Amino acid sequence: MSAVVPAGAGPRVELEIGGMTCASCATRIEKKLNRLDGVAATVNFATEKATASVPAGYDPAALIAEVEKAGYTATMPAPEAEPKASGNEDVDPELTALRTRLLVSIALTVPVVALAMIPVLQFTYWQWASLTLAAPVAVWGAWPFHRAAWINLRHGAATMDTLISMGVTAAFLWSLYALFLGTAGMPGMRHAFEFTLAPSDGSSNIYLEVAAGVTTFILAGRYFEKRSKRQAGAALRALLELGAKDVSVLRGGREVEIPVEQLRVGDEFVVRPGEKIATDGVVVSGTSAVDASLLTGESVPVEVASGDAVTGATVNAGGRLVVRATRVGADTQLAQMARLVEAAQTGKAEVQRLADRVSGVFVPIVIGIAIVALAGWLIAGFPAAAAFTAAVAVLVVACPCALGLATPTALLVGTGRGAQLGVLIKGPEILESTRSVDTVLLDKTGTVTQGRMSLVDVIPEPGTDRDELLRLAGALEDASEHPIAQAVAKAATEQWRDGLPVPENFTNVEGRGVHGVVDGHAVVVGRESLLADWPQRLSPALVSAKARAENAGQTVVTVGWDGAARGILVVADTVKPMSAEAVARLKGLGLTPVLLTGDNRAAAQHIASHVGIDEVIAEVLPSEKVDAVTRLQREGRVVAMVGDGVNDAAALAQADLGIAMGTGADVAIEASDITLVRGDLRGAVDAIRLSRKTLGTIKSNLFWAFAYNVAAIPIAALGLLNPMLAGAAMALSSVFVVGNSLRLRGFRSVVR
Repeated sequence: MSAVVPAGAGPRVELEIGGMTCASCATRIEKKLNRLDGVAATVNFATEKATASVPAGYDPAALIAEVEKAGYTATMPAPEAEPKASGNEDVDPELTALRTRLLVSIALTVPVVALAMIPVLQFTYWQWASLTLAAPVAVWGAWPFHRAAWINLRHGAATMDTLISMGVTAAFLWSLYALFLGTAGMPGMRHAFEFTLAPSDGSSNIYLEVAAGVTTFILAGRYFEKRSKRQAGAALRALLELGAKDVSVLRGGREVEIPVEQLRVGDEFVVRPGEKIATDGVVVSGTSAVDASLLTGESVPVEVASGDAVTGATVNAGGRLVVRATRVGADTQLAQMARLVEAAQTGKAEVQRLADRVSGVFVPIVIGIAIVALAGWLIAGFPAAAAFTAAVAVLVVACPCALGLATPTALLVGTGRGAQLGVLIKGPEILESTRSVDTVLLDKTGTVTQGRMSLVDVIPEPGTDRDELLRLAGALEDASEHPIAQAVAKAATEQWRDGLPVPENFTNVEGRGVHGVVDGHAVVVGRESLLADWPQRLSPALVSAKARAENAGQTVVTVGWDGAARGILVVADTVKPMSAEAVARLKGLGLTPVLLTGDNRAAAQHIASHVGIDEVIAEVLPSEKVDAVTRLQREGRVVAMVGDGVNDAAALAQADLGIAMGTGADVAIEASDITLVRGDLRGAVDAIRLSRKTLGTIKSNLFWAFAYNVAAIPIAALGLLNPMLAGAAMALSSVFVVGNSLRLRGFRSVVR
């Protein structure tokens, strides 16, 4: 686990770390930094960043020097000056270099493997052509593994990189010995296609296809892993892009448009209908409805008037507002949420890859067997060439060709099948938590529910026609921009496709409703207090119906005309049709669903009972959603979070498994581990099932890959391994791994 940086222990310094190849690298850097006096550091392999709490006045150069002494690179983050040109932020030099290394290695490796495995292609000097092609791959292509192995060796550790470097180096150096000092360089040399166990003269055998093939396979796996890992920082970019870019500030009674970065506390600015509120502030004049669902999760727009606080990045859905800025830049709620996402990502425990863990034990054992084989042959009186042949054969056959394929092939097939089903899995480290997940937190708005207001009931007074109630109210509401009015108008428009009457003398009473003349009737639609002003009173039966609806978290619109109250319209965020089935299936997987929402408790309880959820956490702010996740984690639960809004981003990052609905905000998608392309919650069931299946396939691949090595090592130690048999065994183990992974193509979705 990463060291925890104590809150407020001192100034915080952030470093960008380069050269890490696995989670053990992050742990090693962390230990180095934490040995420094007064420093408490945490290093995140996924984001490639170190965050350290240091004493006041501490020179960051000391941190950088310590990281460099460990064999890695460290730099201070570049200051954010001018906005980058479109597309430039997507350029990653390290990823580009890795892709170049991979493509060149593939081009050089394919003919080397073909020459070694197909005797008919072996022309007179084919072995020298193979050396020419394989040398750049074994040296330059495999350089990242050699470098990491050397760093590991200096610290007395062994990882997957050590095993790769050792096998590639042994295969390449022995091939050089056989070509220049042995008989393998003679014209007409052949690798015969035979499967026999017999002692052979090592000086006539070359293993260049092993050196090149293993390097290329592992580079491919690292490239795809690196590409998915880079997405870790995209959540912060997406979150910060939500804010307004320009703002109309009042200067000397005139509106002046300036970049939002120039806005200062105390400035008054104008927000028109449909515009984003530029920063946190207080309404100076005007009334409107503000859509804050992305930030708070509250599905009902909030009515604001003079003196009410508003939040940056929320949307003005109604009238013109003048707002006085109270917080700008890094102090705004949006910026605080960005820090929450980053903190959650940094604090997430790194998952050590299984292959690395096993390699830590496997590598010393292989080296020990090679030394024992060498000593045993020499003690038995055999020539030194035969003894070295057996020892090198052990190292060569232990080289993890199938291991290199085990994770990337299963991941490639599993994620490819997931993409076909609308489930996007971002990387191999994500899969480990799916098997142990026992609790699923479900965001309400946009995940379990539709995320938008719609008409759910029309209740007329006795003697009033239900259709007439909706037609007259819908005609009047159609002239309003308010989200609740639009929900009523949409329902009326769908019922009367020939069109609704055009209202006359339309008047909007800010924050209370509307009134006007429709088909000769003086119609009033809005709050009960607006009808009382006319005066029009609801009957006791409708008062009770209104109270029941509001207790269920629904919004009630009252309607009256010609001097009398005529009925009520009930508007709410409705449950998605398949949410109840999805919850039932999640329970069937042994998971406990919990509804998590910023909505009021009455609305949350109503939705939870409708879909079959027993546990509800309601009325929470974005930071409290993170707290809810961490509280469950402290209780020993392994938590998956399903959400779609900006308000869910930090919780998605904090959860052991973050699942975002693809119909939601970009920042939620970027902060998550798995994205569901469709807005169907049943996709979460598919995501967990597929992740577990893919993880199981990876583990079985790793088992058989190691089993192949374990079975082949004794044969090599006894000097009975010829190159063709080694190549065939390695190829068969790889074929098995690929074939096992391809079974994931048969995965079936629960969504029909």
